[in-house]
Amino acid sequence: MDHFIYRKGVLHAEGVSIAKIAAQVGTPFYVYSTATLERHFRLFDEALGGLDHLVCYAMKAASNQAIIKTLAALGAGMDVVSGGEYIRAITAGVPPERIVFSGVGKTRAEMEMIVSGGVRQVNVESEPEMELLNTVALKFGVQVPITVRINPDVDAKTHAKIATGRSENKFGIPISRAKEVYGLAASLNGLKVVGIDVHIGSQLTDLEPFAQAYRKIADLTHILRQDGHEINRLDLGGGLGIPYSRSNETLPLPKDYGDLIKREVGHLGCEVEIEPGRLIVGNAGLLVSSVIYIKEGEGQKFLIVDAAMNDLIRPAMYEAHHEIVPVNEPPVGQEPHTYDVVGPVCESGDTFAKQRDLAELYDGDLVAFRSAGAYGAVMASEYNSRPLIPEVLVKEDEFAVIRPRPTLEEMINRDNLPVWL
Repeated sequence: MDHFIYRKGVLHAEGVSIAKIAAQVGTPFYVYSTATLERHFRLFDEALGGLDHLVCYAMKAASNQAIIKTLAALGAGMDVVSGGEYIRAITAGVPPERIVFSGVGKTRAEMEMIVSGGVRQVNVESEPEMELLNTVALKFGVQVPITVRINPDVDAKTHAKIATGRSENKFGIPISRAKEVYGLAASLNGLKVVGIDVHIGSQLTDLEPFAQAYRKIADLTHILRQDGHEINRLDLGGGLGIPYSRSNETLPLPKDYGDLIKREVGHLGCEVEIEPGRLIVGNAGLLVSSVIYIKEGEGQKFLIVDAAMNDLIRPAMYEAHHEIVPVNEPPVGQEPHTYDVVGPVCESGDTFAKQRDLAELYDGDLVAFRSAGAYGAVMASEYNSRPLIPEVLVKEDEFAVIRPRPTLEEMINRDNLPVWL
């Protein structure tokens, strides 16, 4: 569910007309709904009711300060995967004890940042990382809480580029070596083992891979406790998928996910952490764009819009589907027209949709790409010297620009010329 609906024939974000935002901000831009963000977070929080738990928002999905603060105000923790994300979370007022630090390639500088600043736990992914973190912890005279990320060799049945739980993926420690690696962790005085971490991928539309992974983690919990390790916390990752089209596909809900967690690991007496990102912010955001031209091709019609692959890279990178709707509601019964929806970047990959049936559109019309809140603005670039597009946050009948569009001069002036030029 989201809060983007037609009112009097015009698409609105909560109580604000998308056309009004476009007139003031210009296109393209991202717009987020506060009500949707808050609702989706609460669904996860309520789904784990009865368990000692913390819902940590996966900041990599969308990391604007306004989004972080909105969720932090509800009690959300944060899952960060870089020093930059850690500083973003701290700057937004998230307490260090609610920040989990993940990522397969943590640097010494990042470790020093989080050890000196404080962190809830570090999810360790390899022995070299563990040994370096121990060295940094001893330097600062502290003991750092850690989990070890376990790779359970479970096929998440998702896109190959966002699968993380199979043996050939770069993430985590093979479950077959868990006893050995936990033994190493216990021998390092700068580290304190607090639990187990697992994350098998993103955009999962079936709960069975989660169940398979969590059963393995439950068994491992018993084994490690028998070896004398304190396993009091289970970080179960994120990855629950969202509907990117209005098909009849029925996807699992946060409540279904919470029931599965209670069934598979609820008996272990552990605090549970989950790290949803996409399901919290994905359907809370739109990318809004203007039609530049309708171009007649050889046997096909191109809808050329002013958004491009540098603004929303998911279709080019993942062959991802986004529903595209007109901002002005089409008349009931209007026959659709078939378009290839493309952007202006000089790449054939700058294609959002092929042979997509849409309402008839004209130059200057506004269109909205649904489910664009996750991995949209956060993955944008300035390719073709196109400035990063604005982000807008709506709350009820108000809106605010939470990241402005830089001018071309501001973008170019970030370059420094050497003295010989």
